[in-house]
Amino acid sequence: MEIQPIVIGTAGHIDHGKSTLVRALTGVNPDRLKEEQDRGLTIDLGFAPLTLPDGRKVGIVDVPGHERFIRNMVAGASGIDLVVLVVAADDGVMPQTREHLQIMELLGVRRGFVALTKVDLVDDELVELAEADVHEAVASTFLADAPVMRVSGTTGEGMDALRDVLFTMAAETEPRSAEGVFRMPVQRVFSKAGLGTVVTGIPVSGEVKVGDSLQVLPSGAKGKVRGLQAYKEKTDRGRAGHSTAINLADVDRGQVKRGDVVATPNFFAPQRMIAARLTTLADLGRPVTNRMPIRLHTGTADPPGEVVLLDRDEIEPGGSGLVQLRLDEPVVCAPGDRFVLRMLSPVFTLGGGQVLEESRYRLKRFKGFVLEELSRQEESLDSPVALLESILARGGEGLHTVDELAVAMKRSRQATAELLDELAGAGRAVAPREGRWIHPDRLESALARVRAALDDFFRDEPHRLLVDVIEVRRRSGIDEAMLKVLLEVEEQRGGLELLPGGRLKPAGREGELDPELKTLGAEIEKRLVAARFQPPSTEELAAVCGADEPATRRALEHLVDRGVADHVGGGLHLSAACVEEAREAVVQNCERNGQLMIPELRDELGTSRKYLIPLLEALDARGVTLRQGGHRVLKRR
Repeated sequence: MEIQPIVIGTAGHIDHGKSTLVRALTGVNPDRLKEEQDRGLTIDLGFAPLTLPDGRKVGIVDVPGHERFIRNMVAGASGIDLVVLVVAADDGVMPQTREHLQIMELLGVRRGFVALTKVDLVDDELVELAEADVHEAVASTFLADAPVMRVSGTTGEGMDALRDVLFTMAAETEPRSAEGVFRMPVQRVFSKAGLGTVVTGIPVSGEVKVGDSLQVLPSGAKGKVRGLQAYKEKTDRGRAGHSTAINLADVDRGQVKRGDVVATPNFFAPQRMIAARLTTLADLGRPVTNRMPIRLHTGTADPPGEVVLLDRDEIEPGGSGLVQLRLDEPVVCAPGDRFVLRMLSPVFTLGGGQVLEESRYRLKRFKGFVLEELSRQEESLDSPVALLESILARGGEGLHTVDELAVAMKRSRQATAELLDELAGAGRAVAPREGRWIHPDRLESALARVRAALDDFFRDEPHRLLVDVIEVRRRSGIDEAMLKVLLEVEEQRGGLELLPGGRLKPAGREGELDPELKTLGAEIEKRLVAARFQPPSTEELAAVCGADEPATRRALEHLVDRGVADHVGGGLHLSAACVEEAREAVVQNCERNGQLMIPELRDELGTSRKYLIPLLEALDARGVTLRQGGHRVLKRR
């Protein structure tokens, strides 16, 4: 059996003949519940397979028409690709007819036609009036130019012509894509002897096969696919656009309920906040206001909550705005999902739209950067590569692995990697580290923060030639790992030089010294060379040179940056030549004795413990020696 991956749905007012029409088309009674059959009232979703003339099968979803069962109607409509709007000739267009049509539009249904049923019960004049009523009702909708087929599901009148239209439109409807990872909102769940837990629904993305692992959300329970059916026939693979039953092993009946989602593990996370574009109904009798209590319908879930308006104080009827839905219960969704919003009390439809993001934080109203990012996300929903670029651009100044981006995209790792390659080829994604990605705009903004930190430091310290990396981190606020990447990128571009000891030098940097400081530096250099391993302190240097201590410190810093002097800690400075001499003496001492003999080294250098200990600690820090018990030895390289 080949299944055309589209779903045909019926919509319309209660008792207008939807179930009768489906039964006439398929031979299957979609009212599966005994209560429905006894009362002649569709309470829950009904499913029936329809065989096309070429032998392929499509699914028909019969949705309930009564206002009380609108949540089931929305659940069914979420998976519909082609709709048959059913209007009874003896009643004409009714309130639920209009509401169902509005909901179809809100959920993105764009193809279909009208079945004017029960024509056998009224005379031709009433049929003409009913058809005129239909044309007026659909005039400004996606069904404006759709055919209106006069039929009777009871006598069979007009059914052949209706089938021809239905078959033609079904064949022309673009099959639902199976891209992305598997996700199916649960419409029914039951236990069957010998099988265990079975869940049914219409997958909205991806594919699943027998043996795959699936996760039930929001509970998190995991199980393996033991068996699959599509339209009640056994299959080894299910996909988006097929009405599917999944037999899940290792999942108890109590761990899954209607409104849950079964999905590929580790790609989806239940969220209580969703950012979205909301469009209100044109005939809504009141504006949508901030913090209005609402009920969200998306997939088969329908949690209550409130709507927060992000870019305006109210949304007038027929208007549109960016919103954040803050829910009382978590839902599972993805960018691009359609939804319907209803007033909590009294109950009526407000509007609907598309999910833009699963929000981790409460979004602040009227914040420019929030609105800009959401608008960018909205513009990218129809293009996977544009969506990935939007995710990268909104991902801040950090690096992102392919796996992290795959989860954000709800696509496989391979598909995400291919999209990244496409973006990189267009210059819209870069990987400063192998397998770790960032948007080039974010990279440049992070590098600008680094340069600003350097400019800030050298503006405060104009005599300096070098700066410690830790100082750049403090001034830029960039975390250590990311700063390391940024400095390497800037070095590759020739903007700076990374030096041993955690310091760097901007390209072309020359310290600015006034004549007095230059003269003071020369005097200090001469005294450090002369003092060898018993150098004066900063205070002593200031006194003997006739300078204040701040000026003496600046002169010492300049000498250190030039590589003439060396700061070995504790306020102690030696000439760089002396430090190198000491290093060679330590190495020879250790090689000669197997470990460092400090008295011998002290006598050789002509110094005292006061100066020797800071010097040895500096050599420890620089990886020359290593403390081992109570002794020092050479560090093995």
